[in-house]
Amino acid sequence: MRSTTKYKSVYDIRVRVRFAPSPTGQLHVGNARSALFNWLLARGSGGTFVFRIEDTDVARSTRESEAAILEDLEWMGLSWDEGVERGGDHGPYRQSERLHIYRAHVVELMARGQAYRCFCPPEQLEMDRYNALRERRPPKYAGRCRDIPPDEARRRAENGEPSAIRFRIPDDRDVVWNDLVRGEVRFNTDVLGDPVLVRSEGVPAYNYAVVIDDALMEITHVVRGEDHISNTPRQILLYEAFGWKPPAFAHVPLVLGPDGGRLSKRHGATSVAEFRARGYLPEALTNYLALIGWSPGEGQEIVALDELARRFRLEDVGHSAGVFDVEKLAWVNRHYLKAAAPARLVQLSTSYLKSEGWIVDPTGEALDFLAGVLPLVTSSVDRLDQLPARLRFLFDYSAERALAEPVVRAEAETARPVIAALAEVLGGGEPLLDREAFRAAIGRVRDRTGAKGKALLHPIRLALMGEPEGLELDMAVPAIARGAALRDSGMRPIAGPADRARTFNEALGASPSAGGGTAPA
Repeated sequence: MRSTTKYKSVYDIRVRVRFAPSPTGQLHVGNARSALFNWLLARGSGGTFVFRIEDTDVARSTRESEAAILEDLEWMGLSWDEGVERGGDHGPYRQSERLHIYRAHVVELMARGQAYRCFCPPEQLEMDRYNALRERRPPKYAGRCRDIPPDEARRRAENGEPSAIRFRIPDDRDVVWNDLVRGEVRFNTDVLGDPVLVRSEGVPAYNYAVVIDDALMEITHVVRGEDHISNTPRQILLYEAFGWKPPAFAHVPLVLGPDGGRLSKRHGATSVAEFRARGYLPEALTNYLALIGWSPGEGQEIVALDELARRFRLEDVGHSAGVFDVEKLAWVNRHYLKAAAPARLVQLSTSYLKSEGWIVDPTGEALDFLAGVLPLVTSSVDRLDQLPARLRFLFDYSAERALAEPVVRAEAETARPVIAALAEVLGGGEPLLDREAFRAAIGRVRDRTGAKGKALLHPIRLALMGEPEGLELDMAVPAIARGAALRDSGMRPIAGPADRARTFNEALGASPSAGGGTAPA
C-alpha cells in the first residue's frame, strides 16, 4: 500500500513557516541558515514567520541560551511575526508549556490502538540495537510490547512499572512525498520501527511533539536540514493518524566544513555569536549564508536582505551540500564595511576600542574624529576585531617598542640624517592637519637630506607611526595630528607628529641596550 502526498505551489496558499531551535547552546550557522531560508520564504511570499522553542530537553535547555538565540536572530534582521516574546493565536510557543497538549493527543492515539505502552528496559533496547547492527539489519524496535493487551499494560503502568508510549507504524507501506528541494522521496515502513512518542519520564519525543506543534500552529511548509529526512516518514504517518494534512517538506543541504565534514568547532567559529563577536556585520553574514546552496541569480552575490527575500525560491535551492568558506564571508564583509556609514562604524567599533583601553566615554569631538579615521582603515580589514591592530599607530605609539625590532633599528640607523631632519622640521610646531601641510614638511626634509623615494618615506613612517607598514602616510599623519589636538575627549591622549619625531630621534640616539624614550600615550 502506498501513501503519496501532493502539494500545491508555495504561493497558492498563505505560507506559514517556523524556526524551532532547541535552547541548548549557541545558534549554529547551519541552523541560522535554516532560519534565514524560512524567513526569506515568508517575507518573499507575504507569509508568516513563526518562532518556537523546543525546550523539552530539560537537562540541557536554558533560558540564557534561548535569550541568546533570540538576540542573534534579531541581530541578523530575522524578526518573527508570531511566537516567543511576540505572542499569537497558536501559543504557547515553548514546548515546556505545551505538555498538556501532548498528553491529550497521545491519549487519543492510545484509545484508537495506534499507540501502546512499551516496558522494555534501556539495556534490552541497546542490546537489540547492537545485535541488529552486527547482523546488518535496520536497528529498529523489535516490537516486544506491541501485542500486550491494553488492560494488562494499564495495570502494569498503574503498579509503577516504567513505560514509554510508542506509535504503531503500519506494516509494509511506502511513505512517499514530493520534497520541494529533493523531489520524490520514498521510505518503506519495514525499515522504520515503532518510534517513541512519550518517554518513560513523561517527556514527549521530538518526532511526536513537532507534528503536534506544526499541525496546531498551521505550519504550511517545513524548511529544514536534510539530516531530518529520515524523520519525515514517521511524521507523515503521525499526521495521517490524526487525520491532518501534512505540510510541504523542503530539506536543504547541510553546511559543511572545508574538509567535507559537518561544520564543527574544529573548523573554527561556527556560531552566530562567534562571528558577531569577531566583527562580521549582520548583513554580511545573512548575505553569505543565503549563498550557501542557493543563488540569487543575475550573476550577483552582494544582495540586500529584502531583495534576497524577493528573489528566493525553494525550487532554486541546490541538492549538494555547501562548504562554509570563511574567505568568501570575509570578502562579503569587506564590501559591507566599505559601504557602512562612518557614524555606524564608530558605533560598531566602540567595544573593540574600549577593550584596548583606548576610549572610555568619548565626547562628540572624539566621535567625529573616529568617524573620520575609521573609514581610512576599514578598507584594509576583513572584520571589526582587526581594527585595533590597524589603529595601534594612532593610540599606542612607542618609539622604544619599534626600535626593539632589529630590522627597524637597522633601517633607522642607516637613516639617521632623515630622522634628525624630520625632528628639526616638525619641531617648528606646524600642525600637519592636512595632506598638503604634511607633504610640504616632507619636501623640506628631502631638501635638507637629499633622500628620495623609499629612502625618505620609510624612515619617516617608522618615526611617526612606529611600524613599517600600514595606512598611507599622507592620510595617517594628518589623522595623528588631529587626534593629538583633542583634549578631554574620552580618548587616550595621542602623541602628535612633532613629539613622535623628537622621541624617535632621541631613542635612536641612545644605545640599543639603554633603550629610548616613549612618546606620551
